[in-house]
Amino acid sequence: MKPPVLAAALVLTASLAAAAVSSAGDSTSMLERGKLLVTYGGCNDCHTPGWQEADGRIAVSHWMTGSSIGFKGRWGVSYPANVRLLFQEISEDQWLFSVRTRGGHPPMHWTDLRALSTDDQRAIYRFIHSLGPAGTVSPAAVPPWETPKTPVIDTVPH
Repeated sequence: MKPPVLAAALVLTASLAAAAVSSAGDSTSMLERGKLLVTYGGCNDCHTPGWQEADGRIAVSHWMTGSSIGFKGRWGVSYPANVRLLFQEISEDQWLFSVRTRGGHPPMHWTDLRALSTDDQRAIYRFIHSLGPAGTVSPAAVPPWETPKTPVIDTVPH
């Protein structure tokens, strides 16, 4: 190899290595951002069993596995999804589409998720997806005319 070609090859190699390090750093910071948003956004309040009772002292390995405690309202009973299993089945683009278009029953705050930047929405997906699958599928929603077979939190004002 001639010296100018060698120099160009070294510069290219150094540039690619720097880009790989930067990309890994960006990936790590995105996962950290996702973890922060999941925590600060209160996602664990419903999607991590025992979170509130443990004052948030639950290992990350147990986060976001859904719950069999339902939320009862005029719509019937809805259950916090096992997002870890869900995010193994859907793509990041499908998640972003859901955030933009999905509505839902309380206590889920789709409106709050829509207020986040796309980068923050991606960070949430990537963090939860990085946790891998765990737990079981949450119970299916129960229509208002049926009696749930699980404990519920009544959200109807009395």
